[in-house]
Amino acid sequence: MDLDRIDRKIVATLMADATVPLARLAQMVGLSQTPCWKRVRKLQDTGVIRGRVALVDPERLGLGLTVFAGVSAPEQSTDWQQRFEAIVAQVPEVMEAYQLAGSHDYVLRIVVRDMAEFERIRRQITEAIVVRDISANFALRRLKSQTVLPIDTLSA
Repeated sequence: MDLDRIDRKIVATLMADATVPLARLAQMVGLSQTPCWKRVRKLQDTGVIRGRVALVDPERLGLGLTVFAGVSAPEQSTDWQQRFEAIVAQVPEVMEAYQLAGSHDYVLRIVVRDMAEFERIRRQITEAIVVRDISANFALRRLKSQTVLPIDTLSA
């Protein structure tokens, strides 16, 4: 979808703070409330805005271990890929999953309490589907974490 400058401003503003009241959002992007609301709805309907969430510190919830797990598939069949993706989708501790080109076929970002919890997740996945290899990298500390995408709000 090709977004004009006002749509990009709306998206950038909501990424920074999804709780901005509609009246304030409209004022910030230079629209009245009704046209602004219609644009927000269109951005939601087309999937540009996928949802609105509260960002939470995992460590304050006792989820102090972030694991980046590289998964190598034993085969490249569509059936295996679909089964693996369905299994990963059912594991709430898997926060993100990407299919890769490179040394691993997939990388998973897993957030858990501790090593024992990660081992439970690793076992859950490997008991549900055969994998060639899972290698784990454990985050020592978070250097940067952001949810705001770099959107050009200045050009037309």
